[in-house]
Amino acid sequence: MTRVAVVGGGASGLIAAVRAAQMGADVTVYERGERVGKKILSTGNGRCNLTNINADVSHYHGQNPKFMMSALSRFSVGDTLEFFGDLGLLTKTEDEGRVYPRCGQASAVLDVLRMALERFGINVVCGFEVKDVRKNKGGFLIEAYDGSIEYADRVILAAGGRAAPSLGSNGSGYEIAKRLGHTITPLAPALVQIKTNTAIVKSLKGLKIDARLTIESGGQAVANDKGEALFTDYGISGIPAFQLSRYAKKGADAVLDLTPEYTREELKAMLEVRKYNGSSLEAYFTGMFQKRVGHAVLKTCGLLPLSRSAASLSSEEILSLAATIKAWRFPIEGTLSWNNAQITSGGVSTKEVLPPTMESKLVRGLYITGELLDIDGDCGGYNLQWAWSSGYTAGEAAAE
Repeated sequence: MTRVAVVGGGASGLIAAVRAAQMGADVTVYERGERVGKKILSTGNGRCNLTNINADVSHYHGQNPKFMMSALSRFSVGDTLEFFGDLGLLTKTEDEGRVYPRCGQASAVLDVLRMALERFGINVVCGFEVKDVRKNKGGFLIEAYDGSIEYADRVILAAGGRAAPSLGSNGSGYEIAKRLGHTITPLAPALVQIKTNTAIVKSLKGLKIDARLTIESGGQAVANDKGEALFTDYGISGIPAFQLSRYAKKGADAVLDLTPEYTREELKAMLEVRKYNGSSLEAYFTGMFQKRVGHAVLKTCGLLPLSRSAASLSSEEILSLAATIKAWRFPIEGTLSWNNAQITSGGVSTKEVLPPTMESKLVRGLYITGELLDIDGDCGGYNLQWAWSSGYTAGEAAAE
């Protein structure tokens, strides 16, 4: 019987273990934390957005996003839902294709996986922090920091990335892969809040607004996304900020279009009409924006005091307001830290891994899954789908 060691008890590691055991392997999961699946419990704000029915290559990133297509073909969204359905999990699909447990609890996803571990006789060793994995003639030696050594014929490296270290991942898997000869592409926090110059955003803390967010660098638009932006005391949060955080480098600009449904000319005409509502600048944007947002736009344009009559706005000042509303610039200082990130951008180079099996091209019998690889997805269940697809594929291949 093939002995398969799974290093890491997160999403990709757990499904890899279950699939390898289903295929008849003798499987042991080695988890550094006190229990498996801790990060699963935090996903989807505690509801576990376990996949997205729209999952395809367009929602993934890395030096070669197409790498993920083979695993997603091998274990698709439909296969994922069937797999969890067979384990007893009922699911529901919500807005934008996001799939959640019907009961609304992330713990249900982890519970059915843990029940499967027991059902298939999978050995789970918690508190086992792997220091190194070494290949020898008989297979692999798995060494813990306390000096203990375990043996396996095949190893699935599923130790997670560097994001959210409080939930169990500390990036140690990259060092293990590196010592085994693998290249690690540059790592950066992804799906994380954007830090900007705080001169304006501090006054807007806690406000949400539907807007289009664009990241511009060197005068060129790099990427954009539309949705609910959240102002914070350090910058911009919300799903658009999360989606674009991989592009949020110091020196670039976060550019908000507060009225993406209107052209600049349409907006200018609206602003001209509003001049004659008999109000001061204090109430000029009433019915259009939240009060603090309107005041911040006026301040950005240097249109003070707020007691001034709106009717006194010149054509040039109306143009300035329209330009700011359509392209409100916030100089980017970077992003928040790994502690706040949901996922890691970068990882083990996919050039060194076989797409159909997740097996290393450099070390036979070694399989690499999930966040460790240089593949990461958009917000909305795409990263968990990658974990399920890559883990299932590796588990099946390792057992064969």
